[in-house]
Amino acid sequence: MSADDKFLKAFQKHVPAGSVDYCFDLWREKPFNFLITKERSSKLGDFRFRKDRIIQTISINHNLNPYQFLITYIHEVAHYRAYLQYGLGIAPHGREWKQTFQKLLSPVLNEHVFPKDIRLALTRHMANPKASTGADLFLSKVVKGYDKKDSISGVLLADLKFGESFELRGRKFRKEVLRRTRVLCEELSTGRKYLISAHAEVSRVE
Repeated sequence: MSADDKFLKAFQKHVPAGSVDYCFDLWREKPFNFLITKERSSKLGDFRFRKDRIIQTISINHNLNPYQFLITYIHEVAHYRAYLQYGLGIAPHGREWKQTFQKLLSPVLNEHVFPKDIRLALTRHMANPKASTGADLFLSKVVKGYDKKDSISGVLLADLKFGESFELRGRKFRKEVLRRTRVLCEELSTGRKYLISAHAEVSRVE
């Protein structure tokens, strides 16, 4: 299987049908290594510029629903394009990245790709994009509504009250302090503190 076929099949599997060709063209115009990885609780996708690499790498979690996968993919491609155009001196989520992200997402921000509720939330988000969709809890909740039902294990950490206990990956925590897009939590068995994404799916502990 050629590289073109491999990438095209990946997009056909992971993004909405109306955006497949566009996603493929973004890769073909300025190629990069594209990895679809196991779930990472700390991030949905990743791009890091390596000076010692001619071909850079973008990775996306495999278990995202098609709309979240598409948004995350374009988010990371925007990082790559911004660094190519403006160099390494720019802020990761500064003005250059925001403008690049807005430009790249615009062609797919329509009724042929996104359902109305996501489109409205995403349009508002894109007026001033945040560092992640998880930082926009309204958008995050709308997009998560399209997760497969069997993948929804409970409630969002953001929806718990401070002081409530919850379980995540077999470990029990208490919600303490919100710090931007993450929540400082105490592990009940050890007393250790951890920062956990506010949009992590958790189970309440009575």
